[in-house]
Amino acid sequence: EPISFDYAVVEKETRISMVPFYGEWKDIGTWNTFSEVMAGNTSGKVCLDSTCENTHVVNELDIPLLGMGLKDMVVAVSSDGILVADKGRSSHMKPLVEDISEPIKYAEKSWGSYQVMDIGVDNMTVKVTLLPGHSMNYHSHERRNEMWTVLEGEGVCIVDDKERDVKPGDVIMLPVHCKHTVKAKTRLVIMEIQFGEDIDVADKIKY
Repeated sequence: EPISFDYAVVEKETRISMVPFYGEWKDIGTWNTFSEVMAGNTSGKVCLDSTCENTHVVNELDIPLLGMGLKDMVVAVSSDGILVADKGRSSHMKPLVEDISEPIKYAEKSWGSYQVMDIGVDNMTVKVTLLPGHSMNYHSHERRNEMWTVLEGEGVCIVDDKERDVKPGDVIMLPVHCKHTVKAKTRLVIMEIQFGEDIDVADKIKY
């Protein structure tokens, strides 16, 4: 079902107003058009040699990317996948991407970000970053245990209504069914290890 702003909002309104915009507008719906508004040809750890022409590269990983002899290409690298495409073909990627059923491994949220570091048979490791003043929902899990290790920053952890201050090096065990959350005093980075035979993002009860 279409979920664009036009379909989801504008076409359902019975009364609507507008404000004219006299600046330049561009529909950044493809990697090709996105490359046209990039400040430079590269973003992240990227090195392109002198034989590359009209090529743009976005590398979100913390490893270097070297490009040689690339012409009219767009390259996008993240923990969710790697795109290497001729700029003229970048607008045709949607049906191909829809056939790739991989869980999202990195996402930025209003409260910070999370990144899936490793997925095992009955475990998953996630790096969670909370911005100052933000917190997780107070929640519990029915089918998994968790272990948090604080890597950076300071915060307040609440487990079954009991509060404790946390700092780098602290380890918090979170058995199944326990209610828990953490609030960031400063930028807080936590390594979260999930254990269980059925690790599912839907296994979450909010309070």
